[in-house]
Amino acid sequence: MEIAVQGNNHDDVRRHNLSTILRIVHRNGPTSRAQLTRLTGLNRSTISALVGELGQLGLAGERDPDSTNQVGRPSPIVFCAEEVVALAVNPEIDAVTIGIVGLDGTVHRRIRHPTDHSPSASEAVNIATSVIEGMRGDLESRFRVVAIGVAVPGLVRAHDGLVRLAPHLGWTDEPFKEMLADATGFPVFADNDASLGALAEQYFGAGRGITDLIYLNGGASGIGGGMIVGGNPVGGIAGYAGEFGHIRVSGGSRTDSAGIQGTLEAEVTREELLAVLGLESADPDELEQALLASGSPQVREEVCRQLDFLAVALAGAINILNPQLVVLGGFLAALLAVDPDRLRAAVESMTLGSSFGSVRISAAELGSNLLLIGAAELAFEELLDHPNGVALV
Repeated sequence: MEIAVQGNNHDDVRRHNLSTILRIVHRNGPTSRAQLTRLTGLNRSTISALVGELGQLGLAGERDPDSTNQVGRPSPIVFCAEEVVALAVNPEIDAVTIGIVGLDGTVHRRIRHPTDHSPSASEAVNIATSVIEGMRGDLESRFRVVAIGVAVPGLVRAHDGLVRLAPHLGWTDEPFKEMLADATGFPVFADNDASLGALAEQYFGAGRGITDLIYLNGGASGIGGGMIVGGNPVGGIAGYAGEFGHIRVSGGSRTDSAGIQGTLEAEVTREELLAVLGLESADPDELEQALLASGSPQVREEVCRQLDFLAVALAGAINILNPQLVVLGGFLAALLAVDPDRLRAAVESMTLGSSFGSVRISAAELGSNLLLIGAAELAFEELLDHPNGVALV
């Protein structure tokens, strides 16, 4: 239940209550005034005034509810303004993906710009800027842009967005956030891609209503993760928490991007799945379809090998964190789709019974849009916190 504030400082109380209403509608979807009254504890006239102010700010609208058999006057439905959007950017080793994401979580547009090599920070900025310029007509005629959110496959310093290390991209101490802001003129916010994926799944995907979840993302740049504990994201002192890819899962000599032997990221890779399939590249959805369609014994053997190592990492994480849900995204979701029973049985064999009995392992529901939605959530945060204090372009 969302609790609104009722106190003496009128401006602070109003800002907080506007934020509470907007967050509910943003994360829960269209919500009736009656539901908002129940969720916040505010009276109907106050809800009406707050919704009206959000409407004047261009952040929300109202419509009549669908016909019902309820007695009495039906309560209007409050929804996020569809023209309010964030831009989302996800640089990877083989592409830069740019999207337009609505305040209601809708991905209006997604453009994947392939690259023939890992882009440098300046190249990724140039690609993103060029694509955004190409969308400028749509942005100016149809949308109001809040900011740009960037999902980075690497370590991003929490207080200033500096990319401390993105090993697969070859980035070290890159001020990507500042570079992109200077190039586009939009405010920019950046964070680790898997941490943003965890938020996206919590708010809009498999983790709705879940307070404790682990998210692992498998991408071209390796494996990262994010955690929601007690309903809140866990970032650690500098924002680097959740690096599940560097958990040691074998005694093998393979090394990961940090040079550590026998880790999850060293043993479980998208590259090897593509190789046994005879593919050069594929997005997560295409990879899943190819794995499911293959009857090759070599493909099956590689999938089983990777699932067994993935189980080691998941069992350790479950024993330590006791989550309600483990969400797998990217190529890890494709592995799960091939043989979910094998993965679950392997995890169970290494997990405390009390912890395993309360956890569910699921694929991410948001698919290829996951990181764009997560990056947009980062861009929306200031607006959600300060609905009457953020200028939209």
